[in-house]
Amino acid sequence: MKKIVLGILAIGLLIFGCKSSSSKEKSKSVNITFQSKSGSNVNGTASFIEKDGEVTFTANFTGLKPGEHAIHIHEKSDCSAADATSTGGHWNPTFKKHGRWTDYEHHKGDMDNFYANADGNATVLFKTNEWCVGCGDETRDILGKAVIVHEKADDYVTQPTGNAGARLACSAIIK
Repeated sequence: MKKIVLGILAIGLLIFGCKSSSSKEKSKSVNITFQSKSGSNVNGTASFIEKDGEVTFTANFTGLKPGEHAIHIHEKSDCSAADATSTGGHWNPTFKKHGRWTDYEHHKGDMDNFYANADGNATVLFKTNEWCVGCGDETRDILGKAVIVHEKADDYVTQPTGNAGARLACSAIIK
């Protein structure tokens, strides 16, 4: 009987140990607020949440023209210019051509186009394991960059911008 009781205790401790180590894993996140740019009325909020090696970007926008729009991560967290050109170009630390996220060649800052409804409201949801929040890896870390919402859809062909038009809203990605 003693051997069976000890075996059950050992299994119980092992299971408890596994539970406790996985419950210590925490997500990293950063919340951002967009500023209208280029004379637009576009506003919004967003969050980047990293958990289990994947970053989820969720954003909500108002004040857009109905239809398709581009959204990109740009290289500098500087939204000071009236037209948001102070953010520089698309974030491209791996020196790839601009393209769709699903293409081999794409900037780390390229994301899929999104649609604004008839009221000018939109929600964006994007997930990737190619980004991190505050990990310090220059080819993956989104901190210190900016998110730009564009006037038009990205054509995924024109280099290096996608011909997406004016920069309507900007937010620095900083904690």
